[in-house]
Amino acid sequence: MPSLLVVHHSPTRSLHALTEAVLAGAHDDAIEGVEVVVRPALEATAADVLGADGYLLGTTANFGYMSGALKHFFDSTFLQVGGALDPSGAAGESAGQTTGRPFGLYVHGRYDTTGAVRSVLSIVGALGWRQGFEVLEAMGDVTDADTARAYELGATLAALLID
Repeated sequence: MPSLLVVHHSPTRSLHALTEAVLAGAHDDAIEGVEVVVRPALEATAADVLGADGYLLGTTANFGYMSGALKHFFDSTFLQVGGALDPSGAAGESAGQTTGRPFGLYVHGRYDTTGAVRSVLSIVGALGWRQGFEVLEAMGDVTDADTARAYELGATLAALLID
């Protein structure tokens, strides 16, 4: 059975609401045969990543960057799952086991999400993951439109994994 790994850092009501909507979408009744595995970013492991067929990532935008918890997730799993660095230490072209797997990203910020999105996209690019849905960027108070898009994000990523 294909597996969708949801790695999130949801310390605020806003990001918690988006995470709940993403999970509801991934569990939509029309989607059968996909296991949804949920891990807080500080608990997710390389084994979780290697065992999944697709990924949903959720983070707050903090001081122009992803949350420290999501950064820790990437720091602790990147090389183990096949991330590539060139001799200078910059992200290289990945040939790892997870290359080509779909991912989705949702980010909440109070004023700006640009740096958080850029930092995550840089890392998943070095992992060779392919974007399965446009990035969901929610700013300020989370609206019904934001949660509807989060639901669609979760449902789309789960549906991409159906054989």
